[in-house]
Amino acid sequence: MALTLHDVEKIAKLSRLSLTEAEKAQNLQQLNDVFALVEKMQSVDTEGVEPMAHPHEVALRLRADAVTEHDHAAEYQAVAPEVRNRLYIVPQVIEE
Repeated sequence: MALTLHDVEKIAKLSRLSLTEAEKAQNLQQLNDVFALVEKMQSVDTEGVEPMAHPHEVALRLRADAVTEHDHAAEYQAVAPEVRNRLYIVPQVIEE
């Protein structure tokens, strides 16, 4: 997929960018280079390759999953005018 100068002008307009003709040409070249790289990467056969969570073989340092704070929601909501199912109920301000 190759972009045209018209595509770059449209992208610039949507992005509210004011580009000179030289900048448009430069951006066109750079965007087309990116698309060419993506197409090249998509052509690589990845059949049988396991997905990786991380590019390096490292073990994550994990800590014990322990509660360090207590649930104070009931205390915080005690002063609210109306609470339902742990949610603050507020008057409707926007009409349908």
